[in-house]
Amino acid sequence: MDITSFIISGIFIVNIIFAIVVIFFERQNPNSTWAWLMVLMFLPVIGFILYLIFNQNFSRKHLFYWPDEEKMGITNRITEQTEAIKNGSFPFKNEDSAAYKDNIYMHLVNSGAILTQDNAVTIYTDGREKFNALLADIKHATDHIHIQYYIIHEDGLGKELLSALTEKARQGIDVRILYDYMGSRGLSANFFSDLKQAGGLVAVFFPHLHLNYRNHRKLAIIDGGIGYIGGFNVGDEYLGLNDKFGYWRDTHLRTQGQVVHALQTRFILDWNQASKRHPFIYQERYFPDTPEAGNVGAQIVASGPDTEWQQIRNGYVKMILSAKEYVYLQTPYFIPSEALLNAVEIASLSGIDVRIMIPDKPDHMFVYWATMSNVGDLLKAGARVYVYENGFIHAKTLVADDTMSSVGTANFDIRSFRLNFEVNAFLYDQAASTELRRVFEQDIHLAKELTLEEYHKRPMMVKLKESVSRLLSPIL
Repeated sequence: MDITSFIISGIFIVNIIFAIVVIFFERQNPNSTWAWLMVLMFLPVIGFILYLIFNQNFSRKHLFYWPDEEKMGITNRITEQTEAIKNGSFPFKNEDSAAYKDNIYMHLVNSGAILTQDNAVTIYTDGREKFNALLADIKHATDHIHIQYYIIHEDGLGKELLSALTEKARQGIDVRILYDYMGSRGLSANFFSDLKQAGGLVAVFFPHLHLNYRNHRKLAIIDGGIGYIGGFNVGDEYLGLNDKFGYWRDTHLRTQGQVVHALQTRFILDWNQASKRHPFIYQERYFPDTPEAGNVGAQIVASGPDTEWQQIRNGYVKMILSAKEYVYLQTPYFIPSEALLNAVEIASLSGIDVRIMIPDKPDHMFVYWATMSNVGDLLKAGARVYVYENGFIHAKTLVADDTMSSVGTANFDIRSFRLNFEVNAFLYDQAASTELRRVFEQDIHLAKELTLEEYHKRPMMVKLKESVSRLLSPIL
């Protein structure tokens, strides 16, 4: 046997062994397993390297821990709310919350998402408006500022935010910044040096090169009384200053009320995972008494590969199947699990007015093609699909029946449901949901509706790209 034949045989044997490992030991979702087997077979050496880079199983590992949660009585409160909903004695403050008590129960039991009902919510769809509000709240902070983003760029907006935080740290305000290593991999080593010298603290989530299992959450908490959650990261492109994407259309929430305590708890859990040197010790100032800010019912639902259930995905499915009149969703990527795709199709086939809005330009080519492949199924089921043309739409919103809505960091794709750490606000309120519905309807004027007839006219090469991307979608 010559050396070439020996090498080829060796690669074949290694591939077979590795395929056995994938099938019998990883115990992944079958669709994901088949996708990896296809990569291994068609890209013998490269596939092995890609698997090592992309794949790591964190399922049900206890990554986030804060013993003071028990001292605060959070577990007892979850139990009390769960039992009250079961026996019909829960004091719902509005009909919108009461109508979705089974949704609320699911999030309570499986995600520990306490329902709060005294909240006010402001919706931002423009990056400059959102960051102007955040910078103003930072300026008026008197005790602490907690910032968490998947992406922080070292550009105009990044420097503007850092300067504001550094100034507050010099004033003696406690400042903490948490960012994801992979999402913010372009940051220089000394970017935070002035903030640290001023007394601010910085932590990095998973400082390694694994492309999966990233912290995709975006949170900001000011003095325990104001909280932000949504899709905007920190960078000039989120202000519409990137020529490739143009105007950046996203959705973010500014919240007040007890829901901010849930955002604070989520930040603390993530911080403690990333920063072992400066863990949180419970202090009342992080959870101050908050005056009643409004009557919006809200739950903060987190999910990730460390949990058994895909809580946000399940929340989407339950919400879609609960709809009686309409479901509107906006997402930059539509690569749903089979359960979510079936839910959307069933809603549309049942006569529900289902509408989905996606971008007209890709930021990830394979993901874009997979998205276009999936929307074809929705068109066949009678859903209406809009392609946003005024820049790039990055919003992750779902609204149904003017009564329930969701805004957060989770895209409608498998990566968000199973591979990343995400967080969403589920809102039970007519005013907030109606506003999100109106935002969708306004965006329709900046979009083109994709019809089934037009969809069938796609060039053969485009159809081929979509088919390959769809096969790979479980690992995209």
